[in-house]
Amino acid sequence: MKNPEVIGKFEPIRDAVMKVTGELKYVGDMKMPRMLTAKMLLSPYAHARIKSIDYEEAEKLPGVHAVVCYKNTPRYLYNSYLRIFEDDIPRTEQVFSDVMRFVGDRVAAVAAEDAKIAEAALKLIKVEYEELPAVFDPEKALEEGAPAIHEGGNKVGEEFTEAGNVDEAWDQCDRIFEDRYEMPPLHHMAMETHVAIADYNSRGKLTIWSPSQNTFNLRILLSRIFDLPMTRVRLIRPAIGGAFGSKIELNLEVVVAALAIKAKRPVKLLLNRKDNMVLSRTRHEAIIYIKTGVKNDGTVLAQDFKVITNTGAYASSAMDVVGAMAQKPFKVYKIPNMRFRGIPVYTNKPIACAMRGFGSPQIFNAQQVQFAKIARELGLDLVEFQLKNAVKPDGIDQRWKTPIGNPRVEDAIRRGAELFNWEERKKTKNSPLEAGWKRGIGMSVGSHGNSLYGAHRDIMAVSLKPNEDGTFVLYTGAHDMGNGSVTMQTQMVASILGIQPEDVETVEADTDLVPYNLADYASRGVFVEGTAAKKVAENMKGKLAEKASNFLDCMVGEVEFANGCVQVKGDSERKMTLGELITKTQMVDQEELMSFESYASSSNPTSYGVHFVELWVNEAAHKVKIIDYVAVHDIGTIINRMGIEGQLEGGIEMGIGYALYEGLYFDDKGKLINNTLKRYGRTHPCDMPQNLTIDFIEANEPAGPYGAKSIGECATVPVSSAVFSAVCDALGEDLHKFPARI
Repeated sequence: MKNPEVIGKFEPIRDAVMKVTGELKYVGDMKMPRMLTAKMLLSPYAHARIKSIDYEEAEKLPGVHAVVCYKNTPRYLYNSYLRIFEDDIPRTEQVFSDVMRFVGDRVAAVAAEDAKIAEAALKLIKVEYEELPAVFDPEKALEEGAPAIHEGGNKVGEEFTEAGNVDEAWDQCDRIFEDRYEMPPLHHMAMETHVAIADYNSRGKLTIWSPSQNTFNLRILLSRIFDLPMTRVRLIRPAIGGAFGSKIELNLEVVVAALAIKAKRPVKLLLNRKDNMVLSRTRHEAIIYIKTGVKNDGTVLAQDFKVITNTGAYASSAMDVVGAMAQKPFKVYKIPNMRFRGIPVYTNKPIACAMRGFGSPQIFNAQQVQFAKIARELGLDLVEFQLKNAVKPDGIDQRWKTPIGNPRVEDAIRRGAELFNWEERKKTKNSPLEAGWKRGIGMSVGSHGNSLYGAHRDIMAVSLKPNEDGTFVLYTGAHDMGNGSVTMQTQMVASILGIQPEDVETVEADTDLVPYNLADYASRGVFVEGTAAKKVAENMKGKLAEKASNFLDCMVGEVEFANGCVQVKGDSERKMTLGELITKTQMVDQEELMSFESYASSSNPTSYGVHFVELWVNEAAHKVKIIDYVAVHDIGTIINRMGIEGQLEGGIEMGIGYALYEGLYFDDKGKLINNTLKRYGRTHPCDMPQNLTIDFIEANEPAGPYGAKSIGECATVPVSSAVFSAVCDALGEDLHKFPARI
């Protein structure tokens, strides 16, 4: 049962007013007594060895308290993307290295009384480099004789998976289509630049304040790097000013830790926007070869992907991104013969990492743009083509013949086509526009998962404490990034206990105060964290019901929870407030109630999105106007409609940027050219659709809390391919390189 007043309502995120009034404090706002300011010296070369480094003059400068580089910091090799204690992933990074592998790599750092002194100290550090050959193109990096960025070659590894027999299926196809698509690296473009504060006290305890999505695993890494027991490492996550995957990995935290340990004073490092563009990680650049075989009626018999991703200078999430990318097409279509081969590659570009969609936008960009081309060349309606091949509600993963939840792709396609008026738009697509403008329409399907189940263990623990007035405190390891994940958890608790979300206070993401949580990524918020919150509330409800049955002289099963009270079913006279119940428990039973629950994900259903777009293109003016946009998502039960509408609108904005404007570009020496937001090419408010319609397919997902599943990452997955396809349609051309800059 769900409380209809709480579940499904429009619930503002908990800190919305604090954000818009400026009351909410971010790490960049924080100040501590005796706090020092840090600055970093970055490599001017894409690939170079440090022959010598002399920082003696910098250390002597009055006001400087610490200078760190590879000579006086641990040489422990790690992977900044560590996700679980036992992770066995390529370890290629150090706090500081004597080899620079991209323009912007860390050379040294200084902690001083203020920024002016720190900047002056950086200029006193003398570095002699031996420049080494560099490679920036991932395909060239795979060639024999390419400069080796790490020992063992530039191929990080390989991901391979398949269903059926692709090679034998080609002979059964009437037509075969082969294409190559290119997608550039992207900047996450969070409003908050990367920042961290570290303090190392006289007891040898290291405390880090960071807007991280991954506090518990950063604690593991810092413990290992600095050889500290985990009890002596504490990660605290204050407010996060946007992340989108860029704040999963260990980044500035390790630098401020090294400086604080040396200086014995708190140290803060805040990146400016230009440095943040290089150092905050990127979406993986991708080159995708796709070969698809079809029957003349549009039945897809075989599809073969070869994906080359650019992981940049260090391994990071290289294998996991292509691993996640490999799974998605098998969960959307019933194509009997499908093969995926993914190869992440080292180059001398900045480090790539997770970004909203975690490989899904790249793979669907290639597949969906090619699908639009195939339907056009076969003379088929694209919506009918999609419906013919889409997985059905009882669909399976063709590789293992296993169920994939309750997929409602067909429902989303039909609902989207209806809202978009697809049939009518096809007829009027070529009707005249004002001079210079051409009309195009497009549609796309995309998907994303709901947890890490199937990849590794995925655990969340929470605890719940009552107060004497009938309010509660939820202790959660969730890292709310503005997406409302904590608000959603309070809705779960409130629904079960018969109270309102504002009656649930939260303590969040502090490794010393809250139980373990894996992290916030993989769209696991509602599916995993929501289930954990629901479980702990049910545990508390059981304890309270037992106490209430004693005080109200009834059976446990007769106790009802509503409006902040407990009462006997059918007897409104035998009732007490939750505050009275909790206080009486303390007075009579001399007991403080506390609930603790952990939840381990045991499945990973798929969320789906189907997007339709009409846009107008003016080549001479280099303009695109998005006229109408329809997005329909299969997300199971809606928990917070305001929250998911906001998620979807934000995802659409991000995807439009990927399709039309965004990309990081480098000169022939590996230096980032468009290193400001003004030059980067982002989506502006005027670039959003003039008319935007969103809707949801509420088909119960049995494994989810209240039947819910995620939207966070899936919101952006189908966007870029839908918009890009519509541009191709308007121009009458098959474009293959993102973004489709006009």
